[in-house]
Amino acid sequence: MSGPVEITRGESPIVLGLPHTGTYVPATIEAKLNARGRALTDTDWHIHTLYEGLLPGATTVRATFHRYVIDANRDPSGVSLYPGQNTTTLVPLTDFDGQGIWDIPPSGKDILERREAFHAPYHAALKAELERVKAAHGFAVLYDCHSIRSHIPFLFEGTLPDLNIGTNNGATCAPEIEAITHEFAASSPYTAVLNGRFKGGWTTRHYGRPSEGVHAIQMELAQSAYLSAEAPPWTFDTDKADRLRRWLKDILDAIHDTALELAR
Repeated sequence: MSGPVEITRGESPIVLGLPHTGTYVPATIEAKLNARGRALTDTDWHIHTLYEGLLPGATTVRATFHRYVIDANRDPSGVSLYPGQNTTTLVPLTDFDGQGIWDIPPSGKDILERREAFHAPYHAALKAELERVKAAHGFAVLYDCHSIRSHIPFLFEGTLPDLNIGTNNGATCAPEIEAITHEFAASSPYTAVLNGRFKGGWTTRHYGRPSEGVHAIQMELAQSAYLSAEAPPWTFDTDKADRLRRWLKDILDAIHDTALELAR
């Protein structure tokens, strides 16, 4: 691993955030995980591949480290995203099924060290890229890319829709951007919901300041929409992915065009 974050710079006003596709775990941390933790089940499998090339000129900011090291989409202070609901913490102690992942849980010192070594550099890079494209265009749009298994009883009842759009109930982007995203998602052959179980993580809520010209939206995809199965070895299904990519491209193009119209 060359560093905790990989950046591909483009000239579009759109920045794609990729906080959960990384699988790097330092050996000293891996040694403290149990067998369940070392399986890295809660990865956003292949999301960087799914979005690759969909929006020419888009900037991408990708965390290379795994969320079990530290979760780049959690408040660095440790405050819960969803008070009263089951969720995972800044450094998760359990997986999405509520099962422990550590033989030796992280100490407070461990968490502070990881926050400085991984979480802070990722967000420094993301902030810098948003500022760069905003300086060029007068505005920036953060599209935060995520995926998750569609059936996780510990986190939610039933089966998750295919496309889960989060704007923290409209707070993180202009209503026109929220509306066009939902419109295109709802018109696709996939099931879609706006601000359902996933309303946008810390990243979306932290950077989404439409009054200051920075819009943020999260897309949480059900992994059943592009994987052969939501189980090891987490195989990327090219046929499923190509079908989904067509609609994701339409959504990204619509966000791009709408944001440009708003800026005029």
